Amino acid sequence: MASSLPLFLLVLCSLSVAQCQLRLFNLRATDLPSDLLGTTDGYVKVFCGADTLGETSVRNDNANPWWEEEFEHFKAYENEILRLEVHDSDLLFDDLLGVCQRQQIKLGTHEHDCFLKSGGILHYSYTLSGNNQ
Repeated sequence: MASSLPLFLLVLCSLSVAQCQLRLFNLRATDLPSDLLGTTDGYVKVFCGADTLGETSVRNDNANPWWEEEFEHFKAYENEILRLEVHDSDLLFDDLLGVCQRQQIKLGTHEHDCFLKSGGILHYSYTLSGNNQ
């Protein structure tokens, strides 16, 4: 009589890697730093796992920018890494102000504040929903 353990493990593994839909929204920052060139011209680059989801528009001369862009990813997985990079757009090269990295995204809607290395705070919300939600 053959054991059903391999079949059970296969089913269990397939359940844990079900694709989900990620929606990132309500991106805003407060108290972004100024430099020699003036107030920050901020924008955000968005990544989920190995995928690049895009970037926001640049908000010129604004220490407290709000971005209206929303990002959706239809092949996200629970426990994947969500990474947001906040940059200051400059003429020659853009400065990285800080990285927000959510180690394991979870099902549901969540709000987070992230303290940036160069100063300031990035606020954002995300919703991760399963295929049947």
